[in-house]
Amino acid sequence: MNLLERELHYPLGDTLPAPGEALEVAPGVRWIRMRLPFALDHINLWLLRDSLDGVEGWTVVDCCIAHDEARAQWEQVFETQLQGLPILRVIVTHMHPDHIGLAEWLCTRWNAPLWISSTDYHVARVLSTAGDTLAGGDAAARFFASHGLVDPEAVAKIRARTNYYANMVPSVPDRFTRMMDGDTVAINGHAWRCISGYGHAPEHIALYCDELKLLLGGDMMLPRISTNVSVHAGEPEANSLRLFLDSIDKFKALPADTLGLPSHGKPFTGIHRRVDQLQEHHRDRLAELLEACTARPLTAAEGLPILFKRELDLHQMTFAMGETVAHLHLLWFAGQVRRELGEDGIYRFGPRSTAAKAP
Repeated sequence: MNLLERELHYPLGDTLPAPGEALEVAPGVRWIRMRLPFALDHINLWLLRDSLDGVEGWTVVDCCIAHDEARAQWEQVFETQLQGLPILRVIVTHMHPDHIGLAEWLCTRWNAPLWISSTDYHVARVLSTAGDTLAGGDAAARFFASHGLVDPEAVAKIRARTNYYANMVPSVPDRFTRMMDGDTVAINGHAWRCISGYGHAPEHIALYCDELKLLLGGDMMLPRISTNVSVHAGEPEANSLRLFLDSIDKFKALPADTLGLPSHGKPFTGIHRRVDQLQEHHRDRLAELLEACTARPLTAAEGLPILFKRELDLHQMTFAMGETVAHLHLLWFAGQVRRELGEDGIYRFGPRSTAAKAP
């Protein structure tokens, strides 16, 4: 446990659900943990006891990526954890593959509706059918190159990675029920309020139940790691980090004893302190980048080692590049640095001249 984690509390200690099993964390709320083939090696999924249109069953929150191991784990859950009841509804917090990958499979198998924000639904539909334009393909390669990632081997690998998303999200349901900020979703007689979040995904939806004092925080409120916040080729001028920091402030309005149920990590209390930690983390990283940019103009590729000290593979590199651009963009939009496009087609962020105007 690192120093920041010691400021939080983990009511279940080191207890984890066994593979293919569901661990009850609150009345009618069960925790499933599935493996992922990445450095971030797991995702938490949730089973909520429910009743829809007079039929007893379960609501699922998030799905895992579409791969055989996850399907096999779900089959074990169906056989041993549902008490003979059906899946009635599939809620997806956002469109990232580990959350929506098996949504179509689950919805089809159980004839269950998909609930998701409209923005994330349509982004997922595009990426699963038209090819990945965020993490791979020509557009992504050009975007990363414009921010200084010009290594020919890396650029070639990014350009060739056109089916990255579709490999994990081969399809999504052809219809959905929209969730929006402030909406209330009735689950098993309890009211769960939708809380929108931005910067990590286009329109992430967390769910909070005041009666149970539970927050299904998705990826917006993680106890151990800081959520990836990126600028990508699909929205190259975004101020994603500003959106994320403003979004997590909403969780300060929740009761201090709220139990956070995150998508990665363990259930925890101390959400208010966690918001402060994340704000402090990004403030420190911004200060480091600002100091470096004041010394000399930097590309995002040159700024990346300031934020990420460890060695990164290509998969991690693309996320790290997007996050570095997000930090530089916040400084740029705030008028703290100047952005210039060089004759080589690469953006550099440098000291702000007194004559320059804020963007």
